[in-house]
Parts: sequence; structure tokens; C-alpha cells
Amino acid sequence: MPDYSSLHIGVFASLKRGFEHFIYRELTILEKNGAAISVYPTKVGAGLYGPRPTWNFHPWTVLAVSLANMVTAVTRPTKYFPLLLESLRMSAVVDFALAVNFARQLDGVNVLYSTFGDRKFFIGYFCKRLTGLPLVCTIHAYEIYQNPNPKMFAHALPFADQIITVSQYNFQQLKDRYGVEAHDLELVRCCIDTQEYRPQEKFKILIVGFFAERKGHEVLFQAIKQLGRDDFEVWVVGGAGAEAESVDVKGLCKQYGLELQVAFFGPLSGTALKAVYHACDVFCLPCHFEKDGLGEGFPVVLIEAMACGKPVISTRHVEIPNVIKRLLVDEKDVDGLARALLQVYESAELRGELSIESRQTAIDYFSATNVDQTAAIFQRVIAGPQSPQKPHSRECVSS
Repeated sequence: MPDYSSLHIGVFASLKRGFEHFIYRELTILEKNGAAISVYPTKVGAGLYGPRPTWNFHPWTVLAVSLANMVTAVTRPTKYFPLLLESLRMSAVVDFALAVNFARQLDGVNVLYSTFGDRKFFIGYFCKRLTGLPLVCTIHAYEIYQNPNPKMFAHALPFADQIITVSQYNFQQLKDRYGVEAHDLELVRCCIDTQEYRPQEKFKILIVGFFAERKGHEVLFQAIKQLGRDDFEVWVVGGAGAEAESVDVKGLCKQYGLELQVAFFGPLSGTALKAVYHACDVFCLPCHFEKDGLGEGFPVVLIEAMACGKPVISTRHVEIPNVIKRLLVDEKDVDGLARALLQVYESAELRGELSIESRQTAIDYFSATNVDQTAAIFQRVIAGPQSPQKPHSRECVSS
């Protein structure tokens, strides 16, 4: 087992769209095991995986890079100017300039790590030449076939203290194409936390809707928190709607400590939306009146879930109890909602019954033939006052 606590790794990475997931995962595991991480980015942008708060992060500015180069040129001319000329010959002046800046910020770092064999590697190379620190580089794939600076790549390879590559195929390519000696190469495949990613049976609860108070996201989160079961997972589809004030549903998730049990899919439509309906175990929409009195008509997402043959859990809100007869709870009844969720979870037989009932309800109440009524109304009003007496709706007649 390595002594991770002895490692302070200076990481050269691009964060143009955040870290690549596999890079972020590797650095996270290194830190989890005790290593210190300092990150020196070539680019910085928004993405799914930004630097963790515990990592030392050193973004650059044009002014900082310019000043660092001027100071280094004056204080270390015998080191600076030969490397500058070398970078000119290798078409890597920008990489050299960034390396000069980063080299002044490596306090405590005892190993340089270039996460790719492109500009990150070239910056690492110049930092090594400036500081004498050991350099390790991981080669993934495109650097071998479409390197942005193949001349610099070939030049820098012999200076790396160790080249890592992620596949046996790459290992052979580096030997054959670039003449890298086998003893300078090591195969280290991409890593994953197999405790985090493992087979798990989850009871998947879907809620779809704009982030409005009346949709009941908070009530659902409260019920999940009350149940205290880590095998319950909530899938949230939707986002900010047309309301003046949308509910901060992600903030509520964090407030109730449910980050590991709630997945946010964002707004979905078409095949993607149908996919989550088909994949969930139960659909839940605990809607209620808002503080200003605003309520629902009949939530279309309930119709969609029922049409997909899913058990639905909702509330005795406006029109809902006139259509759905089972597994309704009172508005804002957290205890009742928790019991209903548990009831559905514990009984496969009940889930089967509700699935059949949901599908039949969707056919009986909400089929596309409802449009026939609307079309008939259009025809009647076009015909004018001489048209026959207005018919009652089918539901009113049946009642």
C-alpha cells in the first residue's frame, strides 16, 4: 500500500468543461487515501466536475503569466532563455509561458502529473525543466493518433520519469510509434470506486413537474426522509417553470440530506420522458394548494404515468379523487404519504393491481377520442344557434 500522505501532486489538467469524469474520479480517490492535490488548469469553464473545495486551485490570468515570465527572465536568465528558444522551435511558446507561471506556484508539490499527453504534458515538461521535480504523464488515446503538437510530444517523452497508459494496445503503440522503452511505460487502467458503483436494488419513485410549490416536492422529500430507507431513490424530472418564484428543489434536497437518494434529470420530453416513466417503480405527485390559493386542474403528468401503466400515489386535491380511487392521501400529509410509499414498496401484488387500474383509467378517461368532443363543439359553434341542444359530457351522463 503506497504512503499516500507523502504525496503532494501538482496536476496539469484542462477544465474547459470541468474535469473529465475519469480524471476527477482518480484525483478524488488519491485525495481520499491521503494525498494532497494542487491543480494547475490550462483552461477553466463550467462543467459537471469542478475542483473540489479541498484542492489547491491555481487558475491563471494573462497579467499573472506575463509578470511571471518577466520576473523569471530577469532572475533566472540562464534557465529561462534556452527553454524559451526551445519552445519556439517546438511551437510550444504558450505552453512554456504557462509553465513559467505555474512553476512559481508549486510550493509543497513533490511530483508533477500531466493528465494527458497533450498541452498538459508539454506544460509539465517545461515545469520539470524549470524546477527539477519528477514528472509523470498518463496517455489516454487521442494523443497517440492526433496529437496537437506531435513534434513536442516526441521531444518531451524521454524527459518523463514515468509514462502511464490506460490500455495494453496503447502500451504497444507507444513502443512501436515513439520508441518508448518498456521500462519507462506502465499500464494503469482507469479506476472506479466499486463500492460506489455496484449492483443495487433501488425502489425508484418518479416525480415530474415544474418546480412549483403546488407540485409537492418538499412533501415527498419529507416523506422519504421520514422513511429513512437508503434503498428508496427519487427521480426528479423538471425545472423552473413560468411561475414568478420557482421552488429551489435542489436546495430542498440538500436541506433534507437526500443528495445520495435524489437524481435530477432536468426537463425531459419525448422518448427520454417516456423512458423514465417506464423505468420507475411508482409515480408520486403529492400536489396541494399554494399559499396564494393556486391549485392544479388535473395534472397531465398523472395521466402520462397512468397511461404507461404505473402505480400512482397522489393527494385528495381538486379533481384527482374524482378519477383516481386508490392510494390518495390528504394534502401535505407527510405521514400518510410515507405509509403509502411503503405500502406500494412492500407489495408486488398491489403494484400489479395498481398498474392495471392506472392503464385502464387512462384509457377510460383520457384517450385521444376526447378530442372528438372538442371537434364537435367547434362544429356546433360554427353552425350557430340552430344547432341541437348541447350534449352532456360522457362523464356526467355516466354519473
